[in-house]
Amino acid sequence: MSTQFQCSTVDRAGSRLFACGFGVLIGLFCGRCIAQQPLNIVLIMADDLGWQDLSCQGNQILQTPAIDALAASGMRFSDAYAAAPVCSPTRGAIMTGMAPARLKITQHGADGPQFHPENRVIQPPPSSPDLSLSATTLAEHLQLAGYKTGFFGKWHLGDSSHLWPEHQGFDVNIGGCGFGGPPTYFDPYRIPSLPNRNEGEYLTDRLADETISFIKHHRAEPMFLCLWTYNPHYPFEAPEELSAKYVGKNGRGLRNPIYGGQIAALDRAVGRVLNSLEQNQIADRTLVIFTSDNGGWSGATDNHPLREGKGYLYEGGIRVPLLIRWPGVSRPNSTNSTPVISMDLTATILDAAGLGSASEAVPDGLSLRPLLTGDSIKRQQIFFHYPHFAFHKANRPGAAVRAGNHKLIYRFDDQSTELYDLQNDLEERNNLASQEKSLTADLRQRLLTWLDDTKAATPQPRLR
Repeated sequence: MSTQFQCSTVDRAGSRLFACGFGVLIGLFCGRCIAQQPLNIVLIMADDLGWQDLSCQGNQILQTPAIDALAASGMRFSDAYAAAPVCSPTRGAIMTGMAPARLKITQHGADGPQFHPENRVIQPPPSSPDLSLSATTLAEHLQLAGYKTGFFGKWHLGDSSHLWPEHQGFDVNIGGCGFGGPPTYFDPYRIPSLPNRNEGEYLTDRLADETISFIKHHRAEPMFLCLWTYNPHYPFEAPEELSAKYVGKNGRGLRNPIYGGQIAALDRAVGRVLNSLEQNQIADRTLVIFTSDNGGWSGATDNHPLREGKGYLYEGGIRVPLLIRWPGVSRPNSTNSTPVISMDLTATILDAAGLGSASEAVPDGLSLRPLLTGDSIKRQQIFFHYPHFAFHKANRPGAAVRAGNHKLIYRFDDQSTELYDLQNDLEERNNLASQEKSLTADLRQRLLTWLDDTKAATPQPRLR
């Protein structure tokens, strides 16, 4: 009996050990499954949001608590750039990972006489107003990988309906069309891809509602969604209760209370979307990126200390906010001063989705994962190409390169150059081109080589 008892004890102990070991293996396997679940991706892009239009960027008047909280939970990039100083080229660049010069989308819509000053000496090149269906978009890459894809807001990459987001890889399109700005921010919106719902409701709130609904319905699936708000682009309209708190507070950082109300509406929408990630218990496996398509329009906002604004190759036209929260990768409340550009977001998203081969197909961007973990990326310079006059007709068509702390701007009208030390002259007031001749020549040659490599279209002398 003793022997039988011992054997029985051993058998039971062995069973317990087996069960325990099996449980550990199952736990490890399940943990690995959770870890390997595809990352959700939320890309929020404001329209014409200036580098200084957020409290976390140093604005002393505007209050943006939700966006500030996002910055505190991830990494804030102090030297982030839009691919262009106007919207459509940047949007196309993010969708394809291609620089606007390579993509041949270099103007916000079709270039035409409405942009050209009478005294111009050059003729800007043609620019495609459409993102070609032959281009493989970020959404198409992710859709093929099993992601549910949703687009909410401003598209502006094709007037014809067959070029809208639903034909470029998005399962859902709410609000995306050929419009550069909404006819109005209040329902009835008169936006062909956005059915009217409640008269008087505010557009940015509506887009947040639609985004939250998409998150709720697809929370069990990998999802990629773009909330590309129309705010704070013209027309300047905001809910009265949001603008009211900025009445009488005009000064450095704010030009008018309605613009302040638009920023408040943007912040409210971002906060609601981020809260929905928490409520649906997917925030810990969702990459969130927040940025702008170009610098703030100086007619609406105060870009100080940056020079000029939208439509210019000075910092005010191209430097933008960029916040990234990548759970398990980015460090909370961190900042990084490495110069980065819109196409890097394409590569970063594909990297996060585990699409290495697709990421390698991005010709003009690098994944920002190394920066998010405290490492560095290997790149000597970033480039810009805006060979057009902007809507205000006061800029000069040109191209630019930033390498280290220096930035060179090349002008197409007279082949002149401007060189600035951004570390010591962020306002770009001291042109060093005549003093730093060797550096100027080097950067100029790098820029011209890049323009040649990308087959960039450049202005030609105007025939009189």
